[in-house]
Amino acid sequence: MRIFPHTPSNSIIVHSAFLIIMTIMPYIISHVQVPIIRTCAHPMTHFSTTPPKPTADKYRFQTHCSGHRQDRKMEAVDAVELRSQFLQVLRSRRSSDAAFPILIGPISALLPLSVEPAKPVAEPLYQEIPRPRFSAAMESCPRANITDLKDRLHEENLYLTTEAGEQGRLPVLILSLTEDNPGKRPAVVFLHSTNKCKEWLRPLLEAYASRGYIAVAIDSRYHGERASSLTTYRDSLVSSWKKGDTMPFIFDTAWDLVKLADYLTQREDIDPDRIAITGESLGGMHAWFGAFADTRYSVVVPIIGVQGFRWAIDNDKWQARVDSIKAVFEEARIDLGKSAIDKEVVEKVWDRIAPGLASSFDSPYTIPIISPRPLLILNGAEDPRCPLAGLDTPMLRASKAYIEANCSHNLKLIAEAGIGHQMTSVMVKEASDWIDRFLKK
Repeated sequence: MRIFPHTPSNSIIVHSAFLIIMTIMPYIISHVQVPIIRTCAHPMTHFSTTPPKPTADKYRFQTHCSGHRQDRKMEAVDAVELRSQFLQVLRSRRSSDAAFPILIGPISALLPLSVEPAKPVAEPLYQEIPRPRFSAAMESCPRANITDLKDRLHEENLYLTTEAGEQGRLPVLILSLTEDNPGKRPAVVFLHSTNKCKEWLRPLLEAYASRGYIAVAIDSRYHGERASSLTTYRDSLVSSWKKGDTMPFIFDTAWDLVKLADYLTQREDIDPDRIAITGESLGGMHAWFGAFADTRYSVVVPIIGVQGFRWAIDNDKWQARVDSIKAVFEEARIDLGKSAIDKEVVEKVWDRIAPGLASSFDSPYTIPIISPRPLLILNGAEDPRCPLAGLDTPMLRASKAYIEANCSHNLKLIAEAGIGHQMTSVMVKEASDWIDRFLKK
């Protein structure tokens, strides 16, 4: 992968599709401001599931390559087929006691999508000690200069039913700016990192809402309102290894994101063609796989989440990622009779708790399929959990896909120099600019 300086101080490394194949493309930073919210439960109780209708060999995407819609035939890896395979994997571990028929469809199962009003969470559960209190990076997110912003914010708390069972109750927090004639607005879905929750993302929700977005956050599986103790997420990973009946690492939340798209695209205040998805760390992986699974997410910004799982195994760079959820690997080591965690243990765990993560659904295959939708990948250049070298192949393949779609400027990788596994203010600003660029009219 070729690396180019972005600023005179060389504080950021920029990598885009056009840069890989051809030469340096000028990087233009644009700043656009956006709006915020207050409190009120959503009145609606039911939505029907209406997945998009793909043709046999092509999807229609909203792009900004030339300011109009265009069709793009899938090449190399068949996007429709790979996405269908992934959705079949997701369906394979839905609750066995499902109260509704699950039919194989192009995007989402035909489970009635019920919506239940909820109350604000007074004491959010964080599965880490000490409890996090402040994020300078999130607080730095650009916001509109509105003096009475708190009074003008509209807050919604609700639950979506994404499948039967306790974990099929998806908690959602939505902030928007109260306006007299709002019309249909763009939306942004935010996804939190490991051990945190949707309430942690409030500074980002408020900043985007202040600038005119419908800002949405959810609790991922076994987090926030879907957790009951400080070890709920850790225990779920170990249980997945033991029983093989759930996929708490990435995939189960990817299922929720498909169902969330069903809901968001049917809201009267959201433009269904302008829904962005972004997240930090685990949330960055959720954003990546949510966008891979569902083309209704039209702008994609994973932050410190995209990596090469197979590359890490083959190049002995798996340790930092494993350490972030070590309990499940230790349990597997014992069960496999190993004296230490090695690459065999790592590969078996991934195959068990997230089938295909280090093979068919790894980044070299799923990142290119996001084309031609705008995709900005934000990583730290020194991040041991998402080694930059592991993105060489995914970016080369993605670059080819975007260039063939005449949308090379819709793909960019920014690796901030000197930064490890950390979301920074620079990343927050870059994400904000990217989303504004493609979603603001």
